[in-house]
Amino acid sequence: MIAAKTYTSTRNSCKLCAPLGASLVFKGIEGCVPLIHGSQGCATYIRRYMISHYKEPVDIASSNFSEETTVFGGSRNFITGIDNIIKQYKPRVIGIASTCLSETIGEDIPGHIRNYCEEYKGMEKNLPTFIHASTPSYCGSHAEGYYNTVLATLKTLAEYEKTDNSITIIPGMVTPADIRYLKELMDDFGLNYTLFPDYSETLDNEYTSEYELIPSGGTPIWKIKRIGNSKAVIEFGNVFNKGVSRTKDTGAIQSAGEWLESELYIRNYQMPLPIGIEASDRMMEAFKELSGKEISEKHRKERGRLVDAYVDAHKYVFGKKAMLYGEEDFVTALADWLHEIGIETYFKKGADFETLREEAENFKPDFLIGNSKGYYIARERKIPLVRLGFPIHDRFGASRIHQIGYRGTQELFDLVVNALIEYKQENSPIGYKYL
Repeated sequence: MIAAKTYTSTRNSCKLCAPLGASLVFKGIEGCVPLIHGSQGCATYIRRYMISHYKEPVDIASSNFSEETTVFGGSRNFITGIDNIIKQYKPRVIGIASTCLSETIGEDIPGHIRNYCEEYKGMEKNLPTFIHASTPSYCGSHAEGYYNTVLATLKTLAEYEKTDNSITIIPGMVTPADIRYLKELMDDFGLNYTLFPDYSETLDNEYTSEYELIPSGGTPIWKIKRIGNSKAVIEFGNVFNKGVSRTKDTGAIQSAGEWLESELYIRNYQMPLPIGIEASDRMMEAFKELSGKEISEKHRKERGRLVDAYVDAHKYVFGKKAMLYGEEDFVTALADWLHEIGIETYFKKGADFETLREEAENFKPDFLIGNSKGYYIARERKIPLVRLGFPIHDRFGASRIHQIGYRGTQELFDLVVNALIEYKQENSPIGYKYL
């Protein structure tokens, strides 16, 4: 029996701040520079986490709130920040995310944008496109900041002229490698598509001899505008904008895909992240239906090899226990996949790391799956940690972790199986070289 809680505070929270999720979306827009309307510390924290995880330079501007700004408002800082970004970066887009501080004092960011544009009336063509997302962290995590910013961007830019034969993919908080895989899949099916946000290059770019102030890549603005003409949208994930965006009549939670469906009458294929055979089958069937083409032998064989791997390694994984933590969409998709391969899981909505540490005493997991922040629990219990999700600070190659579709699931499966085999091998009294 688990003892009742003797505390009310969150201790070492499993979530990160909402403007971080907004910055990730803005990095997925071509020619965009994110601006955090708040204190310098917020932007520094986000840059530090993103640079450490992606191993790429990440420039994020700040309006640099001070004590005076907090009392009298941040309009002057906002204008100075915009002027500096335009002067130094010459961006096509400036993505503005609010913070706890700017939201608490009631900053009217849409009003600041209107006032700034009024100053340059008649010269609008020389100004970048402005996108604003409301992302106070007291209303959600980095994942909710991500989804709310996707929705805010589409509300700002998506236009309807005439329905065409294109589809839109909203991938969720996946890795750059996953995004490249999705684009490969859609090319294989011959689909005309827009994927948004696309940070597969901006946060995992090739080496360039000269430093790029704004890295190449990202979804172009003209493509985001044309999303309104799509015949369908595929939106990955189970949880969207909790407590952030609601319909006028029912108060139900609305995602970006649901908004496109309700406002622009675009059919929304909403499905979990495609991790595992069952979830990947659902994704492939959607691509098959939308393209009118059969699943190719290439992908059929990838599925077959994954099934064969399940059979070969069943004895190593069946009956094991895994403790999961991270973004809710990712954790629920992982839990479904782990059940698919016979692993028992523990995860708890809204849990902090200290709660997980306590619960591990009762659940006794064989391994953990999550980001680097849970390492001390794995170290204390002397069990493996399979590093997935965001942030991964103590390993290399986080941008290239592939985890969706048949191929990505195969890589995840190999990772988990080998972590369990290595643990057993290292803790064997005699060791062994053959399975």
